[in-house]
Amino acid sequence: MGADRTNILKPALIVTDLKTLSAAEAAQAVPVDPARPLLIVDVDEVLAHFMQGFETFVGRHGYEMRIDRFALFQNVYKAGSDESVDMATGKVLFDDFFRDGADDLAPVDGAAAALDRLSAEMTVLILTNAPDHGRSARMGWLRTHGLHYPMIINSGLKGPIVRDLAARTTGKVGFIDDLLPNLESVASDAPDVVRFQMIADERLRPYAPTDPARHVWADDWVGMEPAIRQRMLG
Repeated sequence: MGADRTNILKPALIVTDLKTLSAAEAAQAVPVDPARPLLIVDVDEVLAHFMQGFETFVGRHGYEMRIDRFALFQNVYKAGSDESVDMATGKVLFDDFFRDGADDLAPVDGAAAALDRLSAEMTVLILTNAPDHGRSARMGWLRTHGLHYPMIINSGLKGPIVRDLAARTTGKVGFIDDLLPNLESVASDAPDVVRFQMIADERLRPYAPTDPARHVWADDWVGMEPAIRQRMLG
């Protein structure tokens, strides 16, 4: 979630029946209608309750989540310990989660229905940061929850891939993410893209870096859907 979740930059992967392509190939191969608006949507804390799911997963392994900052590993503690886990331990838990727990995430209320309505008027793509070995679970989760949209797996900042995708349509382009660095990356690489921020976890939300003057904020999909319609279809 926070800086401790940043991975080494790697090419993005588009997943279509688990076939992987390079970032450049993904940006060109994913279906984009050149005449329609394009909405690019993150998964964690936008479509899926990642923090709750990760909390449940680490709890099965003797750890607990104490959310008192906007971070991931720095909020994870060995049960009874006063010190949060170190980066190496956190990375092992994170990788194991995407092997054994990433399909056990609660969907964010209203997300699937809102995207279904919006997809009648714009192209919807999923752009998610996840380890390569988590792509099958992530795609399965999306399908289970009625989110049947093309998915690109990325690592690192999202500005470059959003820029390449935005170049493929003459319509307005929107991007939704929970992390301010990704929003700022898009602002730098694709400044014409309309940026939206949402963090579904109410415990994490007060600690999140935000800039609502630059990136439209909504607490939930009740607020997000009309914000998207106003700025992309209005």
